[in-house]
Amino acid sequence: MIALSRRLFLATGLAAFASPAFGQSDIDGLEVELFDHPGITPWGEEDVDFRSLSNAEWRDRLNGEQLRVLRQEGTERAGTSPLNREHRDGIFVCAGCALPLFSSEAKYESGTGWPSFWAPIRGAVATKPDYRIWTPRTEYHCARCEGHQGHVFDDGPRPTRQRWCNNGVALSFVPRSDAL
Repeated sequence: MIALSRRLFLATGLAAFASPAFGQSDIDGLEVELFDHPGITPWGEEDVDFRSLSNAEWRDRLNGEQLRVLRQEGTERAGTSPLNREHRDGIFVCAGCALPLFSSEAKYESGTGWPSFWAPIRGAVATKPDYRIWTPRTEYHCARCEGHQGHVFDDGPRPTRQRWCNNGVALSFVPRSDAL
């Protein structure tokens, strides 16, 4: 456990104040070989500026639960996502913009009721501090459309010891067997 000294408190507060709400990805994630599929839209291949979509445009693209989680930073009920039981080889993409976020190779059963991964794909997510509950957490979003995905915790398995706890409704799964 980290002792909260005055210096650490001030430095952390200054860093949080000085950093933008969402930045470029600051995560050194996995290098993953992608495959061709219409459900996957890698960086540079999108034809929409997702960050400039209006609320009405997002409502047209997403269902109600996806809108609540991705755009309003909600959380789905634990144990409700069919992606908890998804174990095929493939890629988990953002449900808002189809950016590849996680490889099935990094998925594991955390017992929390949400799809969990030990690392994202390199450059896919950006983090920010979340102070909405009694203890600070690290929230992460899709680096392209800024859709809320979940929170990252330091209680995961090796090799990273991290648990990227994701709302299943914020993801879509693309099986490698469906590659073009």
